[in-house]
Amino acid sequence: MDKLKKERLQKKGWKVGDVDEFLGLSPAEMAIVEMKVALAKALVAKRKALGETQVSAAIIAKTSQSRYAKVEHADSSVSLELMIKMFFALGATKKELLKTLSA
Repeated sequence: MDKLKKERLQKKGWKVGDVDEFLGLSPAEMAIVEMKVALAKALVAKRKALGETQVSAAIIAKTSQSRYAKVEHADSSVSLELMIKMFFALGATKKELLKTLSA
């Protein structure tokens, strides 16, 4: 959010902050959220680069399309481990994973 917009909102009585402040997340919890979001974006990019649909990617990952969609949206019911397994199922390498998580 740009500085001017933030100031306007604060003058009108709005409290402006970050997601972690709003949700009361610890630094460790925020790091996990950030990793899941980065991995979800990488999964979408990998699937599209392969020319796959969610249905075909789900078949490759041996899961349902609905579960795969939850993974791509970093749903809270999806573990980081499952996201990593699906990333590897689409042919990602350890190097790609580390690059994704360290960005």
